Amino acid sequence: MSVLQLDGNGLRQALRIATGSALGFALAKLMNWPNGIFFTVYPMLLLGLVPVLNMHIIRQFYAGAVFSALFVLVVQGLFAHLPVVMTMMSFIAFAFLFYQMSRGANFLFGATTVVSLSIQLHFSTYTGGGVSIYPLIISNAVAVVVTVVFSMLMHGLFPDVAPRQGRVMPEKAKESVRHEVLLCSTVATLSFVVFQVFDLQDSISAQAASVLILFSLCWKAAGMAAWQRAIGTLIGCNLALVAQLFLYNHTDILIFPALILWILTFIFSRYHIIGGGIPGVGFGIITTFGILFGQSLGPGQDLVYSALYRFSSVSVAILLSLCAVYIMHHILNRFEITRHHTFD
Repeated sequence: MSVLQLDGNGLRQALRIATGSALGFALAKLMNWPNGIFFTVYPMLLLGLVPVLNMHIIRQFYAGAVFSALFVLVVQGLFAHLPVVMTMMSFIAFAFLFYQMSRGANFLFGATTVVSLSIQLHFSTYTGGGVSIYPLIISNAVAVVVTVVFSMLMHGLFPDVAPRQGRVMPEKAKESVRHEVLLCSTVATLSFVVFQVFDLQDSISAQAASVLILFSLCWKAAGMAAWQRAIGTLIGCNLALVAQLFLYNHTDILIFPALILWILTFIFSRYHIIGGGIPGVGFGIITTFGILFGQSLGPGQDLVYSALYRFSSVSVAILLSLCAVYIMHHILNRFEITRHHTFD
């Protein structure tokens, strides 16, 4: 049985993903900026989900940052005391974003904004008692700018060696688009509500996982995506524990965790790229590294508790999200106007 190998373009994309995320992590820790998860994970999203970089992609990435920031500022500022209204507004925003993803042309805008908006909207609800939400908004905006700069630098340092063939998105029936939009926006809104009701402030990774499995947009693909996400999270968490053994109590020496993050991300970017660049096991592994290193690793901190807690919380979040996706899929398929014809 032959072993799949990276071609020249794949190798350079793996170098871009690993180096970009390690630079983002190092900069956030060096400057002692809050929300290091943004600086570590965003390069993985921009460099991992799309293998090229052009003005259309950059505009989508910037537009996502502006959209999520304005939405959080306006909705949280005006409707924080009205949870029902805030939930309805969140559903409308998610529906708009998943519509962009379902249509295909602006998939990156929808995907990155769904993740960004979900995280910021979640955190902004815990900023009561005189605590401002502006540091959260600002750190996200800075992370977006830094990610684009680093991505341009990575494409300059590790350019493709051959032209890439563009992908043509198949045309979808209007019923399928309605099905995907209603299904995903409903589950994303339910995820937001559950995390608020149960006050799960420290479960950012679980919330992100509940949104990431929706990138496949439909039930059958979501089931596979959830399984792959769970496997990726398990592998990522266990490797993070191994990394902690190497780091021991030297996490305050920045070059050590940055180098380990680079090595792990580079190795497992291979599986992501060979799998076609879609969010699968490889993508789940590297984003697990990004979340754990960006959120939990710093001077005097370690990854042990975060890794163990993350896998257990992510497993529960994925299971509950899959149940919601399954139920919504069968409800929507009862009506011709929202029937997903692809799998009929």
